[in-house]
Amino acid sequence: MANQRFIDRVAYVTGAASGVGRATAQHLAAEGARVLTVDLNEAGLNETVESIRKEGGTAEAAICNVADSNSVRDSVARAVSAFGRLDILVNAAGAGRTLRFEELDEAEWHRVIDVNLTGAFLTMKAAIPHLLAQPGGNIVNVASIAAMRGQAYNAHYCASKAGLLNLTRSVAVEFASRGLRANCICPGGIKTPFIRNFIPRDDFEKNIVAYYSPPVPHQLCEPTDVARLILFVASDDAKYMNGAALVSDGGTLA
Repeated sequence: MANQRFIDRVAYVTGAASGVGRATAQHLAAEGARVLTVDLNEAGLNETVESIRKEGGTAEAAICNVADSNSVRDSVARAVSAFGRLDILVNAAGAGRTLRFEELDEAEWHRVIDVNLTGAFLTMKAAIPHLLAQPGGNIVNVASIAAMRGQAYNAHYCASKAGLLNLTRSVAVEFASRGLRANCICPGGIKTPFIRNFIPRDDFEKNIVAYYSPPVPHQLCEPTDVARLILFVASDDAKYMNGAALVSDGGTLA
């Protein structure tokens, strides 16, 4: 029998139409959680929810722009209305692509910051009052190893993920005495369509791309590998973990 660590718990998962968000929603539901799946991709969300229900799990979908405060508040309210509570927030929505710094304009800068950093701020702002009402309430933000060192051609993405990491740490410290945990997952490359946005171009300097590539060429983890790590952090198995940044990158940083 599979672990059932999330019986009677409710989770809100962003970026749930595909990739890590979808895998996380599926794994949470498989372990007993009721899940509100959130994304702008309605078709992808419906596929996620259908896959969960097919396996006997409980899930609902909410179209939401994480960079819009009203949209976020409405979707968090829907989770609480549908399921009566909120125990876990997972921020897996993400945006980014490789660009030379000279090519990076304000619109692209704001697009990436708005999703990766402001989006997490807004979901945490809306969810924390509900998370505080439950014992063991916690937040898991999906950052990146890009939060932990500079990467050429990824200035906006690195800035957004580094900001997310320290935002998470700040929230972890501020709410620790009130029983709320907040942690970050910092993966390397993941086998999702999103990784195509980070394929080095021919005009990039190969030597400065190579230093942040996996030690084994083309070694990328699966979305389910990251999802399992998220579930560990969100579970009572990690109840003393707070303000942590868990790296899962196949040795890239090493």
